[in-house]
Amino acid sequence: MTEPRIAPLDIDSYHRLEREAFGADGWTGTAHVSRTWAHSPGLMKAQRPLQHYLLNDSPLPARDRELAILRVVWRRRCEYAFGQHVRMSAAAGVTPDEVERVTRGPGAEGWTPFEATLLRAVDELHDDGDLTDATWAELAETYDRAQLIDLIAVVGRYWTVATTLNTLGVPPEPGLPGFPASGH
Repeated sequence: MTEPRIAPLDIDSYHRLEREAFGADGWTGTAHVSRTWAHSPGLMKAQRPLQHYLLNDSPLPARDRELAILRVVWRRRCEYAFGQHVRMSAAAGVTPDEVERVTRGPGAEGWTPFEATLLRAVDELHDDGDLTDATWAELAETYDRAQLIDLIAVVGRYWTVATTLNTLGVPPEPGLPGFPASGH
């Protein structure tokens, strides 16, 4: 897709909508993703608390969350979300080599057994909308119940984000990282 199906809202209109929806504490960014969500103000406002929780308050370790997000948006072929989370994953301790390795999946050399299980869980949720009993049991050896639920929610949330961004054709901002050159 060369042109977005729905272009991002202009910056001034977006900032006005943010103030109306969230008051003085509203986000004042300019990202295309936020400005595109803004065409549906109710959805924009409704999804914000979930997004905040998953990225800031969830008991899921940030590194695990970012590996899961990178894997699901890679599987959905959403370069915009992948680029955003390449940036975010660095703060969570994910290295550039690991970002590239995410594209090769759970069987790639270098993952710990748990990291391979985590990525396999993302693939199972992506492909089947469920986890095998073996994958569930392996995750449950490390995660408590809240973390197990939150992992499923993160994968589902980012499946939705990636599908929405791809379908709407949200354009990347200049300088946003893309897929690795060696990506499969």
